Amino acid sequence: MVRHSPKPGPKTAAKSGAKSATLSRREREIMDALYRLGRASAAQVQAALADPPSTTAVRTLLTILEHKGHVRHASDGTRYLYEPRVARALMAKRAVKSVLATFFDDSVEGVVAALLNQEDKRLSRDELERLARLIEKAREEGR
Repeated sequence: MVRHSPKPGPKTAAKSGAKSATLSRREREIMDALYRLGRASAAQVQAALADPPSTTAVRTLLTILEHKGHVRHASDGTRYLYEPRVARALMAKRAVKSVLATFFDDSVEGVVAALLNQEDKRLSRDELERLARLIEKAREEGR
């Protein structure tokens, strides 16, 4: 029998930090593994990680991610199967919003300038053209 963990309600979400965009490096690695795997046990997540921590550490991090509202689990016999609760695109949006607020004082220009000035990343002519079109579209839409 497969049983899903309950969705946190308003009080639970507030207490547990649900929807917290701030993730540690290991939490990001685990989320990335879950996005690739779809649904997985702690052992499967651990096997998908480069330089993995112990199984206990993976289980602990999965529990933390569940309390933050990013992961849910279902019981499958004696093991838990974990899966993302938040679509990857939404998670990325939250992460960018957090970085924007934390490091760039909510300045989109600052983020774009930092990305464009990366010495180890060069944009192709096609990428620059696509970015220019996105900027023009935002200008036309008044964003």
